[in-house]
Amino acid sequence: MSRRERIAAADTAWLHMDRPTNLMVINGVVWFDAPLDWSVLTKRIESRWVDRYPRFRQRVVEGRLGLLGPQWENDPHFALDNHLHHLALPAPGDQDALQDFVSDRMGVPIDRTKPLWHVYLIDGYGAGCAVLIRVHHSVADGVAMAQVFQSLTDDAPDPAFDNDSPRERRRGWSRLLAPLTEPTGAVAGTAWRVTGAAVTSGRSLVAHPSRLGDVAATGWDNAAAVAKLMFTPPGARTVVTGQTAAAKRAVWSPPIPLDDVKAAGRATGATVNDILLTAVTGALGRYLEAHGTVIDNIRTLVPVNLRPLDRPVPVTLGNKFGLVFLDLPVGLPSPLARLGELSRRMAAIKHSPQGAMAFGLLAGIGRTPIPIEKVLFDFFAAKASAVMTNVPGPRAPWYVAGVPVAGAIGLVPCSGNVPLGVSIFSYAGTVYVGIAVDAVLVPEPQTIVAAFRDELDQLVRQTTKAAEAPTRPRAERRGERT
Repeated sequence: MSRRERIAAADTAWLHMDRPTNLMVINGVVWFDAPLDWSVLTKRIESRWVDRYPRFRQRVVEGRLGLLGPQWENDPHFALDNHLHHLALPAPGDQDALQDFVSDRMGVPIDRTKPLWHVYLIDGYGAGCAVLIRVHHSVADGVAMAQVFQSLTDDAPDPAFDNDSPRERRRGWSRLLAPLTEPTGAVAGTAWRVTGAAVTSGRSLVAHPSRLGDVAATGWDNAAAVAKLMFTPPGARTVVTGQTAAAKRAVWSPPIPLDDVKAAGRATGATVNDILLTAVTGALGRYLEAHGTVIDNIRTLVPVNLRPLDRPVPVTLGNKFGLVFLDLPVGLPSPLARLGELSRRMAAIKHSPQGAMAFGLLAGIGRTPIPIEKVLFDFFAAKASAVMTNVPGPRAPWYVAGVPVAGAIGLVPCSGNVPLGVSIFSYAGTVYVGIAVDAVLVPEPQTIVAAFRDELDQLVRQTTKAAEAPTRPRAERRGERT
């Protein structure tokens, strides 16, 4: 019998978070304007994934009677062909056809008798091709998978030329990710100190909320963070909430110039992340109002990375992030008002230990019996109506065997009955927004994508106008008021 390794507590939680109508699978889509060589891609996946990261050849074995917890073991029948698929996209081979294919795959569970991943090379996407990567969340989080995918790529058109040392590549990755996904340094330090306590006490806290006072020993802010996670009431009922179905729908935007977003940020002093979240807020508000729901806020779950980004992810991958609640102020009347309020709320999150405490509680839940896990997962999932994630990608193009990556988007999975996931990914001077939804509860996700672009355009115009107004002659401004 092959050696077995117990699955980490947090990874166990993600493993058991699957539901028939909401699979805990990360779906990443990458597209190219030219074809990829199937044999080259296969060899790269074998040498740079399977040979480097053990999880890509390991399967899950549940402990006897569920008492020992699930474990990783090498799949004795591992075959790379079981995980790589080569097919052609149906006519007309456009973005709609690719979105339809991805949507169909999103509802298909990954066979747990084999390693929990699949890659599809899809020929016939325009003049090029696309690649769909599906990995169960128990294997790795989004930041880890972004680095795993990066390992397939080159930094120059000639794959034989790559003068970046591994250390410099890690530094570059750290610079890209740190501004939007990592808490401030002081909070990160505190977060790691309290996470150990949270892992230990997580089970008793979620089972016995009255013991919350015990956590106060780690600091008032930490206790307050746990209280917020535990006692935040369920999210408001809206047109998008309800019992989810197995059918899913994935759509994403055309490329949006990142310079437009940066210009709005410079004009207001807001971060790029705040600008993008404001556009998402406006788009969701439009969708809700158009379908008969008028509310002040819609609650979302936002991942907060807890990894040290100056080092590569470990070969065992795994999950190292927490989730925080972020209420999007969809009821505020103007883009600038929404931007101001979102900037304030995001600043509070960055200086809070909520993310680390959530990671600790999740790990604690991962060590409870499976039936209790399910109840607790559903308890927390009921507090939100959407999941939001924003991952800044590279500023320069990636290449795979000399073929440039034209664009990419990750589609975030949802837990419980959460019907809506919004992903933002920036790549080589452009931004993409992706929507992964329950096809029954949110039947028109493309209207959210279209509204996002319109909201972003409005925000850019209004911020530019607001920035220019004070510099115009006073007499001219007086004349406008008469």
